[in-house]
Amino acid sequence: MERSAYFDNAKLVLIFLVVFGHIIQPFTHGSLGMNTLYTWIYTFHMPAFIFLAGFFAKGLGNRKYIMNLAKKVLVPYFIFQVLYSGYYFYLGHNDWQTGIFYPHWSLWFLFSLFSWHLLLYFFKKMPMYLSVTVSLIVGLLVGYFGEIGHTFSLSRTFVFFPFFLLGYWLTKDQMMSMKRKSMRIGSLVVMAFVAVAIYIAPTINSGWLLASKSYIDLGMPEYGIVARLLVYVTASAMALSILLWIPSRENVFTKFGTQTLYVYLLHGFFVQFFRDNNLFKVNSILDFAGISVVAASIVLVLSSKPIQVVLQPIIEGKISLIRNMFRQVSKSQHKENLHVKN
Repeated sequence: MERSAYFDNAKLVLIFLVVFGHIIQPFTHGSLGMNTLYTWIYTFHMPAFIFLAGFFAKGLGNRKYIMNLAKKVLVPYFIFQVLYSGYYFYLGHNDWQTGIFYPHWSLWFLFSLFSWHLLLYFFKKMPMYLSVTVSLIVGLLVGYFGEIGHTFSLSRTFVFFPFFLLGYWLTKDQMMSMKRKSMRIGSLVVMAFVAVAIYIAPTINSGWLLASKSYIDLGMPEYGIVARLLVYVTASAMALSILLWIPSRENVFTKFGTQTLYVYLLHGFFVQFFRDNNLFKVNSILDFAGISVVAASIVLVLSSKPIQVVLQPIIEGKISLIRNMFRQVSKSQHKENLHVKN
């Protein structure tokens, strides 16, 4: 698809929040403010990210498309599952032997992404409203089945699928048409209300936002469907509110939003190292600002060209960047030789 500055900006903002949220997670237990911010971010950052993934899922769904998708998504999943297992072993974690189908860190997203494309093959044959309704019903009902959990990323696949499906159905024009002044003002009210509600409400089990546990595990075996419906409403309102404020014009940082997969796959190595060595503390506004800078730096470094050149064979299964680099060097040497001869 043709690149859009708006969607690249959106992906950059959201991947920053993913990294930032993972860094501040250890500090949420002793600080009401940090817990509020962390929970507030988690109400929307993955639903919005998944919505964008659905927007770009415009493939035909034939065999060739599925095979290419498997190469782009499942191969990196298996590679990084092994890499994270080795890394956890090096750090001395007891859970380093996690099975290949029990995703480490944030790798669940890759497994679910492949599954969403498979589901899309069937759901896109339905009318829009029917497909979204069915996906919501499935997402609400799976919580009653304790067997559907973290393994194969099944729970998250079904629970988050409605956001992916909405992204597939909505067009760019429809998204842009919502960026009206009245909608933006309303979005500020929504974001403020959710923040205040999180601050004054009893502690919220993060499992509701992570979507990886059954209603029994979350302590609501009977009425969990009501809680999940509330989570759906909150996540939808929050995701839309954030996306309404994403800049539509290209800026100096926009290009970094084109390589969010690199950041998503690699940032866990940094964050886990930070956690194991207790490198950061948040005791003041300066500490908070410092962590924000660290998160932004990780995003910018991991989405930079040098990282892409080195790791493209592993993450994308291609060597086009390396090939282009050698071509440019060869051309440069050729020009220098001609200049010397002349």
